[in-house]
Amino acid sequence: MKDKYFKELLKSIDETRAIHAGTLKPSRVFKFDPIMVKNLRLKLRASQVKFARMIGVSVDTLQNWEQGRRRPEGPALVLLKLVEAAPETVLKVLHA
Repeated sequence: MKDKYFKELLKSIDETRAIHAGTLKPSRVFKFDPIMVKNLRLKLRASQVKFARMIGVSVDTLQNWEQGRRRPEGPALVLLKLVEAAPETVLKVLHA
């Protein structure tokens, strides 16, 4: 590994430790209320089964999100934010 990249990696690890210890605030935080997932689904007039298929997750995963046991992360969170911002466009693209 190049020295430059190794130093960047070490800096990143130090920042992660500081964030975890509470001495540094993260540069960005994603919050997603479980109720928003259900509201999005209801806005689209979709059952849990249909909405889960539409966004490519299991019904169990969707139920966990809606009941607050889990939070959507990564690509799922991005897709839900897109559905929230432009539901018609997303439905058109997903052929739902």
